[in-house]
Amino acid sequence: MAHEPTHLLALPLLLLALFPTCPSARAPPHLPSLVPHSPLPLARSRFSAHAQLDLTTHCNASCYHKGDVIDKTHLIEQLSFETLYADGSRTLTTVDVENEEDDLYNHTAFPVKKRHKFTATTRRRLKRQIYGADGRFNIRGDHFLLDYPFSTAVRISTGCTGVLVSQLHVLTAAHCVHDGKDYVKGARKLRVGFLIPPGVNSTKLAQGPVRKPLVRWVRVKRTRVPKGWIQGPQDVSMDYDYALLELRTPHRRPFMRLAVAPSSEDLAGKRIHFSGFDSDRPGELVYRFCPVEDESNDLIYQHCDARPGASGSGVYGRVWDNALERWERKVIGIFSGHQWLEINGENRDYNVAVRFTPLKFAQICYWVHGNRVDCSQD
Repeated sequence: MAHEPTHLLALPLLLLALFPTCPSARAPPHLPSLVPHSPLPLARSRFSAHAQLDLTTHCNASCYHKGDVIDKTHLIEQLSFETLYADGSRTLTTVDVENEEDDLYNHTAFPVKKRHKFTATTRRRLKRQIYGADGRFNIRGDHFLLDYPFSTAVRISTGCTGVLVSQLHVLTAAHCVHDGKDYVKGARKLRVGFLIPPGVNSTKLAQGPVRKPLVRWVRVKRTRVPKGWIQGPQDVSMDYDYALLELRTPHRRPFMRLAVAPSSEDLAGKRIHFSGFDSDRPGELVYRFCPVEDESNDLIYQHCDARPGASGSGVYGRVWDNALERWERKVIGIFSGHQWLEINGENRDYNVAVRFTPLKFAQICYWVHGNRVDCSQD
């Protein structure tokens, strides 16, 4: 008996992930406002670090619950940020938070129910960041590569992935440009790559093997990294593993809007999605989705299959928009890497994404708009 091709069998599941049906209404969170101080000049970077495409960290109960005890002064210090300019100069901008309310310092927009109901069954990983059968989809063809939301994924010249969040800005992982102590060598002349399908602007019919997409590179004007990441390699935490790149010239592609990360209970299907440039599939854009397994105040724990190179991908979910009365895809985090988590004597491994808390959202929004007036939860 003939068998259906694997990609056809996977199609219904893919369509279900892309088009959820059950809404879940929730009032939007109150958002803080960042008040930046005048930038302070810093010494020029040495650009001595090496890009790390496969970030792996370890976390125990103390690390996992550290966000439960809030030090407001320390938290605001973490939201200060460095700006790296194309000429190699850099500045430090300290901030204050306006309209301070205790609930804002709880990091999350909505209550997070920490689970960690570990079972005695041990899951064996076949290879790093791939859990069981590989559930990734290659995105190919002129139509799909230029279709939203896949068209919002871009390459970073240091080997990572990024996501378009405005006509001039790209979000990626901080470790793609900075190792916690210094900027990586490739950050001096950082570029963002836009995929161009081989069939675009071609008058010839496609013949022979499938051709790889082309890449159009655009230089980065400046890079912003939160102070929460710049603490030295020994203190590196995934909590602030995100950075914003500003392009020299605007692009014309659609971009994805940002949102404060809700609890997984308020995501369509409790699922997250992201597309990236995994190292084991060179030249290919790779899409995946999976349910949220666990979540802390700052991180999303999941088993979405991924390989080095996917770091910096925009993690999005379908969030119910009360005003529009429909599900909207919004970036709620950045894919960081891999973490070994030890809780109550049990060890589990996860792929991890940074959550956009209200304060992180306010910080990134200021980076994008350059003022506080335009920073609101759309």
